[in-house]
Amino acid sequence: MPGERPSRRWLGLLMASYFCAGFGYVVSATFIVDIVEKMPLLRGQGALVWVVVGVAAVPSSLVWDRLAARLGQVRALLLAYGLQIVSIVLPALSGAPLWNLASAALYGGTFAGIVSLTLALIGRRYPDNPAKAMARLTLSYGAAQVIAPAMTGAIATATGSYAGALVATAAVMLVGMAMLVGLQRAERSA
Repeated sequence: MPGERPSRRWLGLLMASYFCAGFGYVVSATFIVDIVEKMPLLRGQGALVWVVVGVAAVPSSLVWDRLAARLGQVRALLLAYGLQIVSIVLPALSGAPLWNLASAALYGGTFAGIVSLTLALIGRRYPDNPAKAMARLTLSYGAAQVIAPAMTGAIATATGSYAGALVATAAVMLVGMAMLVGLQRAERSA
């Protein structure tokens, strides 16, 4: 479909999905160290968690690009969202160091991939002026980065735990996956 301009509905679904991705991204980026520092076995290991995130992030865009070539862009995005949901929920389910380091690796391995896959998708669908469509996506992603930390902080303060906020964030990411499924259907019906 290169060169074929997508419908407004298609762009709206992608923007909504990307908002959800921004929500998932920023909650983990903002609170992962504090979550780990509150765990007795990982106290003082915040820097280690960022090393794990960074090592996993380095090859992620290349890996996700190759997966997209095999699966298709939207299917690869669905897989990345699903894995990021797992990374978000793991700390809510377990305080075990191994699971939380696995969470950090999954997070690092997905967040940059989601961004690169989404921007590649929009670039292919808007080859004449991808910057304008990318700017719209960036606004939706950025709006989530303002809203999500405030919500997470409020829930964590009210409950004394990040578990509820992590579950809420995973639910937002599930909504993002639903938007991607809608996007797939919109592509098929076009």
